[in-house]
Amino acid sequence: MSEFSYKQVIVFRSDLEMSKGKIAAQAGHAAASAAEEAHKHFKQWWKAWLQEGQCKIAVKVESEKELLELEKQAKELALPCALIVDRGITEVPPGTITCLGIGPAPAKKIDKITGTLPLL
Repeated sequence: MSEFSYKQVIVFRSDLEMSKGKIAAQAGHAAASAAEEAHKHFKQWWKAWLQEGQCKIAVKVESEKELLELEKQAKELALPCALIVDRGITEVPPGTITCLGIGPAPAKKIDKITGTLPLL
């Protein structure tokens, strides 16, 4: 299979300039939290995504404003999503919004809002 029918996209803020380790930790939070939302509300999408191999894509935006706009669009399209707010223990101040997990959901639905974003 060359293409996935379902995927999850993690969108990061590039303006925060987080370390690779911090990005990895935030990705884990976003992936798990968004997957839990899918499991609760879109069980068929979640199951199909698991069976396909759990495709994940990491992309970036330049600001918190752009990230919040993507969250709004995801909710308007009824996509499972999770906005990640950091506790501020290591690299960023408490309450910093670091990333957004969208999906798992049909790839075509997610691509409507993230398909043109640059890879992280």
